Amino acid sequence: MSAERRILITGANGVLGGAIARQFLERDPACRVWLGVRGKRDKAEELAREYPERAQLLSLEVTSAEDWQAAVAAVETAGGPLSVLVNNAGGHDDALLATMRREQWNSVLDTNLNAVFLGCQAAVGSMLRGRWGRIINVASLSALHSPAGQANYAAAKAGVLGLTQSLAKETARLGITVNAVCPGHIEGAPPAGWTDEQLQAARRQTPMRRFARPEEIAAVVFFLASPEASYMTGSTLKLDGALV
Repeated sequence: MSAERRILITGANGVLGGAIARQFLERDPACRVWLGVRGKRDKAEELAREYPERAQLLSLEVTSAEDWQAAVAAVETAGGPLSVLVNNAGGHDDALLATMRREQWNSVLDTNLNAVFLGCQAAVGSMLRGRWGRIINVASLSALHSPAGQANYAAAKAGVLGLTQSLAKETARLGITVNAVCPGHIEGAPPAGWTDEQLQAARRQTPMRRFARPEEIAAVVFFLASPEASYMTGSTLKLDGALV
């Protein structure tokens, strides 16, 4: 790829966000990557130091419309319209529905669904100015196979899939594709609070008998963001080792 692309990745300090950023930086020498971070930023800072000319941190509270507008404006000021948005930020706050606090429901919907809406809305305007764009929304296997105790998270991620399909239809003739990925378990990013026994049981239940390597998920995101994926939009890719 020779044309410079400007790429914004949220949740860039996490295992998957970092792997996605590295995939772009290693495979597309012309790209520039903005690493969206909120509180924790140590790993993102390391990556930015490794690629000082092409990667930089961007403070971004994904639940804030003002932060999104400022983030996209910063990208445009630095080089031009946003080319690729990877909505990767998210989080859990699990509980049985009968005992789930309203704050748990609202915060998880805000972080995992409303933030994707805000990001897509901010990005589309910029991509229209560039007449090209790729949006990749990181959902979860929980959107397709909802476990007990995750009513809030599963509902939010299922909403991301609906949003993806609807927006893809709106932008299909405008040079902007919108797709989603649903990863299963990822090495290095186990569910909070899981014991070794639970992790081993989850691996045994997966037909491949292992979790995904972060770079395997990142490679799919890289493809979806490529010019070669120009006819693929509104799709949801399940990346779970045949678990579901």
